[in-house]
This record gives sequence, structure tokens and C-alpha cells, in this order.
Amino acid sequence: AAVIALVRVDNRLLHGQILETWVPKLRIDEIVVADDEAAGSELARAAMTLCVPPELPTRIQPVAEVEWTVLAAGPRRVLVLVRDVAALAAAHAGGLVPALAARVNLGNLHFSAGRRPVTPSVFLADQDLEALRRLEADGFEIEARAIPSEHPAGMGEIERRYAAAP
Repeated sequence: AAVIALVRVDNRLLHGQILETWVPKLRIDEIVVADDEAAGSELARAAMTLCVPPELPTRIQPVAEVEWTVLAAGPRRVLVLVRDVAALAAAHAGGLVPALAARVNLGNLHFSAGRRPVTPSVFLADQDLEALRRLEADGFEIEARAIPSEHPAGMGEIERRYAAAP
């Protein structure tokens, strides 16, 4: 049976780095972008799917409209992209459970006021860390890394780096 191979949190959603590294590494056959903003914007959808090879089906849907159990039960290996930790929490509330997608990857979360670095590309706020703790307690395996060849930072390491950040 197919599976949701990875759920990735990435501010940029679908971009070249994902197509060039994660898709081949995880042998992905379908991409689902779960994002309310992109789903509501024809321009964002067009820009995002421009770089996708025609043989890789890509869907862009509002978070609440993704049918997680159907997706996980389908014939394809799926990569799910969400914009931020809040969207990830919304997906979890909407039925995305560890049985359907064990691993959550924090790939890119940009710096803004009140955010601390846990990797060169991932900056978290207090509420993000709280949400990630809840997700881990619910059974998700949380890791932070930009590309597959990087060593993943697990939740313990994320906590340590967050606490040590200025």
C-alpha cells in the first residue's frame, strides 16, 4: 500500500530543491500542497506547478479539503507540503495522524521577530515549539533538515538549539 512518504513544512511550499532532492530520494509519485493561500490564488498555483515535470501529479488544496486517509490509502507515494507549523497542526486536527504519515520534516521556516534558529533554514517561535511538542507527543517523528543529505535534527536537538539560541 502507498503511504504519505513525508510531510514537509516549508514557507516556499513547492520549489526546485524539493523536486531535485526529496522527490527522487523518496521516489515520490504525487505531490500535495496543502495551503489555503496558494489554493485560492491562480497565480500561485501556476507559478508553483510551472517547474513540475508533467509525469508528477501535483494538487494544491486548502488544508481542510485534503482527505488524509484517502491520500494515504492511494496507489502513490505522496509528498505533502504545508506552509507553516500552524498549517501542520490544522492538518493534524483535520485527520492527518502518524499512522498515515509518520515523519514530519521542517525544511524552511523564515526568520521573523520572535523566532529563533534551530537550523540555518528553520526559525521557530514559542507557539511553533509548543505545537511540535504536541505533535511529537501524538506520535509524529519530527526532524529539521533542508535536504535529504543533511543530518536530521530530531526533537531533542531542536529543543536544545532553541533553548541555546539568543
